Amino acid sequence: MEQTFKILCPTDFSECSLNAIEYATRLGEKYKADLILFHVLNREDYEKLSPNDELGKHQMDFVLEKLQNLQEAVLKESLKNGLKSCISVVKEGSIVKETLEYATEINAGLIVVGTEGVNDFRENIIGSRASRIVEQSDRDILVVPRKVYFKAPRKLVYASDYLEEDKIAIQKIVEVAKFFDSEIDLVHVSTTHKALDKSLHMTMVAEIEPFIKYDKVNFVLKSFRDDVALGLENYLQTAKGDILVTLSEKKSFFDQIFSKSLSKKMAYFINKPLWVIKSS
Repeated sequence: MEQTFKILCPTDFSECSLNAIEYATRLGEKYKADLILFHVLNREDYEKLSPNDELGKHQMDFVLEKLQNLQEAVLKESLKNGLKSCISVVKEGSIVKETLEYATEINAGLIVVGTEGVNDFRENIIGSRASRIVEQSDRDILVVPRKVYFKAPRKLVYASDYLEEDKIAIQKIVEVAKFFDSEIDLVHVSTTHKALDKSLHMTMVAEIEPFIKYDKVNFVLKSFRDDVALGLENYLQTAKGDILVTLSEKKSFFDQIFSKSLSKKMAYFINKPLWVIKSS
């Protein structure tokens, strides 16, 4: 019997986590998935939400009521559109640790997590909760910035680095693209104009095309003299990409996107959802 796709969505009831729930729900409808709304009890977050309850006496009641309201809203809206189920789960402990452990326990196919966007990434991707989940997870992650509201993606932009894992990744991307009848731009950004780049690109296209059963895929080779990540941002803007997709294996590429020196220039990346695919 085929296992139901499971989407885990951590929430702290902030605006950015509510946007993440919206994305998780819409994807859950398409995957016909089980959606799990997940909250980790955290004193600091609770004090912001309920400053009058200094001793935390009503924390659990408050959290359970909030989760129940969210769960009921999701079920009312999305069961009729294909979502298989929605439950809520509460744990105590470290948000990152508990989220990752629970994702493993239920064999989640995707974690959808909200981020404060520019504020979260201002210094570096390392350090925020969302980014630690991305770094440490062995499962695919969709990072949804606070100001990004759900819309059906017109175009997914996959940043390819000519890795063998691209063959696995592209099949996952095609599955989502089919849900929304989206285009896929498979893009490699180079800092040179060498003929070798074109040759490599053509070889990669020839290898990957047999894995793609979808006719709305564009293979793109772009040269950008200053920096690969800035070149990709430039491409995203001109191509009007809605979701950026990358492989977590591309450590140097991943670091370039979110490096300290670039973060203030890279607002586009953190104002669009980022889907990080794990090759396993």
